[in-house]
Amino acid sequence: HIEGSKRVAKLNEIYYVISDDGQALEISDFLDYTRKGILRRFPKFADFARLWTDTDRKTQIIDDFKDHDILIEEVRRSNPNLANADVFDIICHVAYDMKPLTRQERANNVKKRNYFGKYGDQARQVLEALLDKYAELGVRSLEDRNILSLEPFAHFGTPVKITKLFGGTQGYQTAIHELEQQLYSA
Repeated sequence: HIEGSKRVAKLNEIYYVISDDGQALEISDFLDYTRKGILRRFPKFADFARLWTDTDRKTQIIDDFKDHDILIEEVRRSNPNLANADVFDIICHVAYDMKPLTRQERANNVKKRNYFGKYGDQARQVLEALLDKYAELGVRSLEDRNILSLEPFAHFGTPVKITKLFGGTQGYQTAIHELEQQLYSA
């Protein structure tokens, strides 16, 4: 940005971490603050990755980070290179210096593995549509059963009918868990 004869550039943002009594505890760069917060919760990548893959609902982990003022979505907003990255990849990039994948790259990796082969035609189509929603919206869309009320799922029938394609609610939940494991496998 040029203002008169001067060049103005935003180099960094500084964040003040303030205690409940209003005293500034720490001045921090936002990414550094986020990195430290993640590493306090999960000092080792293996511990974080194990919890992420073992947990049925990734949104619980995301919400736990938010409860501890670790704002992953703010990291996404402040870094255009992470706009289409999965939450898992943002966390790994910030805390463990790993190359982030986009949600589309993760979805494509699952499609290449032919994971859907064990399901019937309609169930496979539902899982492929869920994978497309994941690529567009993220992991929360997989874990929100209300997604089945939206397009493109309406042509498969009601959410109840869709879960019956998987043998019922438990079978559907198992399929979602397996899909998430496929998304986050090495």
